[in-house]
Amino acid sequence: MNYKLQKILSLLLIIIFSLLLKNSFAQTTKIIGKVTDSKTSEPIPFVNVFVDGTTIGTTTNFKGEYSLEIKNLKKFNLCASYVGYYRKLKTITPNKFQKIDFKLESRNITLQEVVIKYKGNPAEVILKKIIKNKEKNDKYNFQSYQYEVYNKIQFDANNISEKFKNKKVLKPFKFVFDNVDTSTVNGKSYLPVMLSETISDVFYRKSPKSKKEIIKASKISGIENESISQFAGEMYQDVNIYDNYMGLFQKNFVSPIANFGLTYYKYYLIDSSYIDNQWCYNIMFKPRRKQEFTFTGNFWVNDTSFAIKKYKIQIADDANINFINDIIIKAEYNKIDNKYMMKTKDYLVVDFNVIENTKKTIGLYGHRTRSYRNFVFNKPKNNKFYTTPQNIIVKNTALNKDKKYWQQARHDSLSKNEKAIYTMVDSVKSLPIFKTYVDVIIAITTGYYVKNNFEYGPYITTYSYNDIEGNRFRIGGRTSNKFSTKLKLDGHIAYGTKDNKFKYGAGLIYMLSRNPRHAIGASFKYDIEQLGQSQNAFREDNFLATLLRRNPADKLTMVREYKTYYEHEWFNGFSSTIKFLKRDIYPISDNFKIFNNNSIEEKKSITTSEIQFNTRFAYDEKYIMGKFERTNLGTKYPVFEIKYAIGLKGWFKGDYSYSRLQLGIHQWFNVGTLGWSKYIIEAGKISGKLPYPLLKLHEGNETFTFDEYSFNLMNYYEFVSDNYLSLFYTHHFDGLFLNKIPLMRKLKWREVAYIKGVIGSISNTNKNYSIVNNNTLNNYLNPLNKPYFETGVGIENIFRILRIDGIWRLSHLDNPNITKFGIFFTLQFSF
Repeated sequence: MNYKLQKILSLLLIIIFSLLLKNSFAQTTKIIGKVTDSKTSEPIPFVNVFVDGTTIGTTTNFKGEYSLEIKNLKKFNLCASYVGYYRKLKTITPNKFQKIDFKLESRNITLQEVVIKYKGNPAEVILKKIIKNKEKNDKYNFQSYQYEVYNKIQFDANNISEKFKNKKVLKPFKFVFDNVDTSTVNGKSYLPVMLSETISDVFYRKSPKSKKEIIKASKISGIENESISQFAGEMYQDVNIYDNYMGLFQKNFVSPIANFGLTYYKYYLIDSSYIDNQWCYNIMFKPRRKQEFTFTGNFWVNDTSFAIKKYKIQIADDANINFINDIIIKAEYNKIDNKYMMKTKDYLVVDFNVIENTKKTIGLYGHRTRSYRNFVFNKPKNNKFYTTPQNIIVKNTALNKDKKYWQQARHDSLSKNEKAIYTMVDSVKSLPIFKTYVDVIIAITTGYYVKNNFEYGPYITTYSYNDIEGNRFRIGGRTSNKFSTKLKLDGHIAYGTKDNKFKYGAGLIYMLSRNPRHAIGASFKYDIEQLGQSQNAFREDNFLATLLRRNPADKLTMVREYKTYYEHEWFNGFSSTIKFLKRDIYPISDNFKIFNNNSIEEKKSITTSEIQFNTRFAYDEKYIMGKFERTNLGTKYPVFEIKYAIGLKGWFKGDYSYSRLQLGIHQWFNVGTLGWSKYIIEAGKISGKLPYPLLKLHEGNETFTFDEYSFNLMNYYEFVSDNYLSLFYTHHFDGLFLNKIPLMRKLKWREVAYIKGVIGSISNTNKNYSIVNNNTLNNYLNPLNKPYFETGVGIENIFRILRIDGIWRLSHLDNPNITKFGIFFTLQFSF
């Protein structure tokens, strides 16, 4: 199975069982707390909380809350100080987690009247100067630069309760619960379970714009995989406060220094001080409205260059985002070469949990710490360096660095608990019971049961039902990575109790190269197929398709297919595939009848032999590669596809000579804070005198599940064309309207709308070529003499995973056996 998926599932299991060796946290004192008024109990924002006699400290947020992590200090006092209140000291016990609250007493000082004549908010004046100077301060406006980045990612299981530790299923792992630490994010207990480190050189050139990362060293607990190393590098996870929007989990959060920041935030100038001999202002901010993709927090800005010096931001606690309780981002900037203000440190922590704001279910912390050094400016590499196929390169030696290298190359040394994570993962994975749990989870999540060299499945296709085969039983499987990481074989056999026929298939793929991807493959099948079905639809032998059909499955076709192909990726995002296909299409009942030389000819099958040339281009597309398959992480740019096929009459008994051209483009993109959109455009032309199975059978949908690649209220075989143009457009509002309704706000439901249409034509030659003599297809195979349209609106994020759509058919309303309005549902997981 997919190598990447195996490893991630293994790590997930580690997280679930919170596997950790005994660690020491003796050097860090962690404190969280709240500052309130002693009489009113109201929280006091902007209070300075600091270690007495030092510059170590922080400021309370708008809720009066603060957090501190203090290293290498013995017994000390913590001070809370605010204008108009008496200072208060509390003695802190070092080297442990503590919750320290302060109740400050008002001084009740009466001051003489002071008249200040100033119009406006000084924080807003500073913000406008920050915006004015963005271009010179944003690193992406420099002509060229390079630096070394050390990137550390850690995952922790949180909410570790005594009840959880004592679960029977965890008894073999009891030794891992010796020590539990507490987070300063929200006071949850946690156990570190996974750690990754990378050291990279990053190169940037402004014109023409190019960015490249070379990963020199990579170390990930439990994983030795090049693509996982790429994902753990710098470029997959970069956010920039100087951008108007900061992309997090496919949501556009408004930057606190966005050009239009005043529309979304209220700003407060609360302090000024020297930082690294630079006079800086401290500005706090909070959202103007509820449930928008905004932050709360503060930033320090230089008073002369108006460059950001450091910031700490936290997503609004009511932001409409799933499975995430909190996100905190910190960053520090320093002047390099006494000229360039560059980020030198940043830190991000994400608190994941299926159930929001709870301490009862096991969750997950994700931490990312990065540091930057060895800056070089205005010394770009030659053009050849920037135009190489991959923009993220993992050196051959990156995974083989020894302990001595890491001790010297790390920007910061590992803590004792971080060092122990590597040992912990290896220790736990060696336990036989752990391997059993991994097998069970893989079987549940992938549909395959792995046994040595073979994977049995997918089990969801073991039984299904349709009107042609009756009860269908299927067994199949594929070789595992243990068998080979270069060659994968697969096969299946099925039997229908109604047609009393066996169906079968087999295939192989051989990987010549993984990055860039070069592969050859071949397959054979003799099985039923639903012509005119989208690429996104349930396969016909999927048990869920049996349950969710809204029409009988009586339009199936028997197909015998031979296929060979070669796939060649030229560079990241640009690939070509050449295929040879031979297909025999058999009608389920009766024969095909066609006009030939003004007479009717009956054919028991239609045979085609064709060569396909497919090209796909997706600029800046990112993915994680397994041994045979890869998970696409998408791109913000349009994706272009060209498919061209030539029918070879006489080759391998092919009956027809034809050509088929298909052009496609699709893209998803954020629309500010108004949500996100996606469009799909496809056009095609088929040349040649052909029977209907070889023309464009427009994709119908006869299930109750929504499919964006189908026309959801169109039946199979309802429309046929040899020239066509289709358009799909959808917009997800992410709660833009429902968030404004008090009773709906807590549900976090999200609105979605779409429209889809197609226009096409069919030549008179092809229209009259086929005679449909099949009761099932009477009144079908209509030409699109006018466009077909459908539209729908829906609610998604119901119980976080359910989407329900109401869809209306807008044209061809007089066609028989159609549905003019339907309710569809989809299960989906999104942030």
